[in-house]
Amino acid sequence: MLKLYGGARSRASIVHWYLEELEIPYEFVKLDMQAGEHLKPEYLAINPFGKVPAIVDGDFKLWESGAILLYLTDKYGKTALSLQERAVFSQWTLFGNSTLATGIFVEANREREMPRLLTFLNEILERQPFLLGNEFTVADVAVGSILSYIPMMLKLDLSPYPAVLNYIKQLSERPAFQKSIGGGA
Repeated sequence: MLKLYGGARSRASIVHWYLEELEIPYEFVKLDMQAGEHLKPEYLAINPFGKVPAIVDGDFKLWESGAILLYLTDKYGKTALSLQERAVFSQWTLFGNSTLATGIFVEANREREMPRLLTFLNEILERQPFLLGNEFTVADVAVGSILSYIPMMLKLDLSPYPAVLNYIKQLSERPAFQKSIGGGA
């Protein structure tokens, strides 16, 4: 059975959310980060950097939330992806983990980056319910998780971006979200 390793209030909740969406069996191994369980040799054998999340799927070990999301899409997704579809999923996953996260959570970047990023996302979400159209995908987990952290952690005013606010609300009502990020995982 696939194992997800994570800690309280970590990016493991992003992978946890996607595993719930995929409805595949997995075991969540919650590491006590305060006690340093992520720095013990057993875990360093999975991720030598001692960061979470990481997964073990059979003999395969993988760390970095974005890489894990893409792996899960490839292995457990409902449809086979073309090279172009896979590239678009990668684009949005990397955007969420890098561009969006640093544009919002790095305070020195926020004033300059947040309006540009959220204005564009708001325009997309005014036209369609999800980032890539009418279907929920891994792109929504990657980007939606970062967006959902804004009201939870930063309490920033998102009123200039009503479609983004609605998107966050819609995602937060998904049962899989409630079992993971919404449940404080």
